[in-house]
Amino acid sequence: MGVVIAIDPGREKCGVAVASGRGVLHRSICPPHEIPGLVAELIAEYSAGTIIIGDGTTGRELAEHLRDHTASVPIEFVDESYTTLKARSRFFQENPPKGLLRLVPRGLLTPGRPIDDLAAVILAEEYLGKGVG
Repeated sequence: MGVVIAIDPGREKCGVAVASGRGVLHRSICPPHEIPGLVAELIAEYSAGTIIIGDGTTGRELAEHLRDHTASVPIEFVDESYTTLKARSRFFQENPPKGLLRLVPRGLLTPGRPIDDLAAVILAEEYLGKGVG
């Protein structure tokens, strides 16, 4: 399996993850205007073979900007349904509540930071799990 760059697009911030069959190699959150430069760096660093973009908010617009900077790497759109919910769940797996917060149902807790990077990780894992890439 190759290396993929997954992007969870948004108006104010985007989650970015680089993953392969061996796991997550990079994850970050940045403003949309920084995505083309970051993706170009990640392609060079990790020899990524595919860029996947969530098909929701601003995804098509972002893809148009990326095509100018990453013409040699194919861009695919993937279903991003429920990725935010899955990212919340992953956040609390990685950062379990402590003290009395352990007693509060997780659905009532709010992650202590943006989770767009985790949503991108979910996109990458689901894409790679389907044997694509």
